[in-house]
Amino acid sequence: MKNVEKEIPLNKIDDYRWRIPKSYQKGMRVDGIVYANEKLLRLAKSDEALQQVANVAHLPGIVGHSLAMPDLHWGYGFVIGGVAATDPHADGVVSPGGIGYDLNCGVRLIRTNIKASQLKGRTRNLVNKLFENIPCGVGSTGKIRLSIREEQEMLEKGSRWAIEREYGSPEDLGFTEANGRLASADATAASKRALERGKNQLGTLGSGNHFLEMQVVDRILYREAADAMGLTEGQVCVMIHTGSRGFGYQVCDEHVKTWVKVAQKYGIDLPDRQLAAAPIKSPEGQDYLAAMACGANYAWNNRQCITHWVRQVFMDFFNTSQNELGLELVYDVAHNIGKFEKHRIGEVEKELFVHRKGATRAFPAGHPEIPEKYEKIGQPVLIPGDMGTASYVLVGSPAAMEQTWGTTCHGAGRMLSRRKAIEATKGRAIDKDLEKQGIFVRAEGRRTLHEEVPEAYKDVDEVVKVVDAAGLSRRVARLRPIGVIKG
Repeated sequence: MKNVEKEIPLNKIDDYRWRIPKSYQKGMRVDGIVYANEKLLRLAKSDEALQQVANVAHLPGIVGHSLAMPDLHWGYGFVIGGVAATDPHADGVVSPGGIGYDLNCGVRLIRTNIKASQLKGRTRNLVNKLFENIPCGVGSTGKIRLSIREEQEMLEKGSRWAIEREYGSPEDLGFTEANGRLASADATAASKRALERGKNQLGTLGSGNHFLEMQVVDRILYREAADAMGLTEGQVCVMIHTGSRGFGYQVCDEHVKTWVKVAQKYGIDLPDRQLAAAPIKSPEGQDYLAAMACGANYAWNNRQCITHWVRQVFMDFFNTSQNELGLELVYDVAHNIGKFEKHRIGEVEKELFVHRKGATRAFPAGHPEIPEKYEKIGQPVLIPGDMGTASYVLVGSPAAMEQTWGTTCHGAGRMLSRRKAIEATKGRAIDKDLEKQGIFVRAEGRRTLHEEVPEAYKDVDEVVKVVDAAGLSRRVARLRPIGVIKG
């Protein structure tokens, strides 16, 4: 990244929006807009995040603004929490750094008919059963073994592949973003190495910030939406946060390593080599999009298979049926994805390619792409905390379509690097600290608990207040963790 010699100008639009004018840096095609309050903005200034927002504004074909959500922090190329739409019909580009390494890292929420009071004294045992049945950790392999041919079929079919093999019910598809499939997936675009890495990892959590949490709904903030989702105070839910495992990482890695030359081939001059991009309509752009879609479909299958193991564990543990327990999918949303979507620019509706990196789709009530069940309230938005911090359910709002291409935040956002988090917690027993708060944790590696300690993240309550106040999404329910599985 080029050194910045002058301070980045930030013009206050209102209490929750800040503008980086395109006059700040030669080559910026649009302004940058950062969503934050004063407190979160101070944190954003502590790394290169704001400069990355400005860098993204250089992308050919970018439309509107280079956007950053309030959980923004430094990432590869794009800021994490970054959003950018490009026009494929006006030399618009796709940048793998704008989608990320963990393709379709995302979250799904499963509701139950169980009250927290029914778990008294049994939470630890249930956490242990989930840990025993859902593989996690670096390089973990799952219960499903695929041939390369079977894997290619899965990559192209999306999560319908899992449903056809009885890892869930057809109803689950309707409550998954894009019905669990990007149709542009072409398995021939995936390398042999990507296929090898992915073939035995389906149905696994992985490591890092990925988790499976048992949570309790501790506050309802928007009753009508909560009722539509079947959420009530004191209810136990399960949140799954994971992505496309080694397959998605390999797809991204192969492209970011070779695309500096690709960008040069098309005369694309950008301030950061990590932003390397290609025209959407170029052969290289089309090849990446086909492989990226495979990664997205892998992740939806991954979360679907984990959902199946969760349901099995709950049915065995409580010795009753899924019908009795509920175990219904509320929704599944992607955090790292690029999609072709129709959006209005003034009076004209256009097809745009929307990069969302550490950002969540947040379509409003009445949008044709959300389930009929939610058409009056808007698309559910799932904002995960981490171990000791709360998670939130929100719904998309009309202002998001006007301001952010129907997008909101995706989590709290890191405040400490993993290395700094380990240093800050040296000598502490994180699992014991959390148990004192009534949170039972099982982890494959103790290092992960130190890397993902709650204080390594920003205050998720602050982040969701900003997107609520800015009109991007409305808070529905707050959920606190009682049991956590980490890699």
